[in-house]
Amino acid sequence: MSSTELPGVRAVTAAADPVVAAVRVAEGETLRSVTLPGLTLNVRSRPPSRTGLPPALYVHGLGGSSLNWSALMPLLADAVDGEAVDLPGFGDSPPPVDGDYSITGHARAVIRHLDAAGRGPVHLLGNSLGGAVTTRVAAVRPDLVRTLTLISPALPELRVQRTAVPTAMLALPGVARLFGRVSRDWTAERRTRGVMALCYGDPGRVSEEGLRHAVAEMERRGRLPHFWDATARSARGIVDAYTLGGQHGLWRQAERVLAPTLLVYGGRDKLVAYRMALKAANAFRDSRLLTLPDAGHVAMMEYPEAVAQAVRELLDDTGRS
Repeated sequence: MSSTELPGVRAVTAAADPVVAAVRVAEGETLRSVTLPGLTLNVRSRPPSRTGLPPALYVHGLGGSSLNWSALMPLLADAVDGEAVDLPGFGDSPPPVDGDYSITGHARAVIRHLDAAGRGPVHLLGNSLGGAVTTRVAAVRPDLVRTLTLISPALPELRVQRTAVPTAMLALPGVARLFGRVSRDWTAERRTRGVMALCYGDPGRVSEEGLRHAVAEMERRGRLPHFWDATARSARGIVDAYTLGGQHGLWRQAERVLAPTLLVYGGRDKLVAYRMALKAANAFRDSRLLTLPDAGHVAMMEYPEAVAQAVRELLDDTGRS
C-alpha cells in the first residue's frame, strides 16, 4: 500500500468500550473477532454452499453494521465465500486506537484485514459510506479487488439533496451529541422508524420481525458510549472526502478503478441523489448500472433478490475467478 495514497495518522490512546449486549446473529451466520495492531474488527461470515468459491467482502454504510448484509449474503452463498465487516466503531467493532474515522482510515482498516487474512483479491461490495471506502480500496490496491459493487455510494455531489442535509450536519462539531441529548427520551422504535423512513424507499416493506430486530439493534447501539462519536466523525470523514481534490479525490480515484464495477442506485434514495447514477457510470471505466426506481438508500435490504441477480451477472461475465 502506497504511503503517498493512504497517509499515516498520529496514534492516540483509546480505551475499549465495555460489552453492552450480544449482537444479533442471523441463522447460518457466524461471528469472529479479528485483532490487528491498534485495530479490532468484528467479522460476520456465512459458510459457502461448497468449497472453492471466490471470496467476497461486504462493507456497510454510515451508522450501519455487517447486519445490513444479512438479507443479501444467503442469496449469494452459492456464488461467493462471503464475509461482512463491521467498520471500526460500528456494529460490534470497537473504536480504532488512532481515532481515525476518515474514508482513508476506514479504507486502511479494510485493506489491513484483507492483507492479514490473505483473502484477496475479493469481490468487494460497499453501500453508502462503504461505497466510498471500497472505491478508495479498489483504486489504491487493485490487487485486492476482483469486482466492485457499489450500492448508493457516497461519492461527492456538488448539489446535495435537501433530505440529506440533516445527515451531513452530523459532521459539525457537537451536533451529533446535541441530537443525542435532544432525542434521549425517544424510544428505540421511534428512532428506528425515523432511520427507516430516511433509508428505505418504502418502509412498509420491512416485516414485523425485521422491525423488532432493528429496534433491538438500535437499543444496543444506543448504549455504546462511542456510538455518536463514531457516527459524527465518520460523517465528517465523508464531508472531508467531498472537498478533497487531486489524486485523493474520490471521483479521480473512481476513474482509476480497474475492477469491473456494478453500480446500484435507488430512485427514492433520500441520501444519494438518483441523478448521480449516470455520472458514476461514466466515471468507472468498466461499469454496468442497475437502477431500481422504488428503492431507497439500502437496496440490498429492500430488494436483495434484484441486487443478488445483478451481482451474479457481474460474476458470470467476469468468470467468477
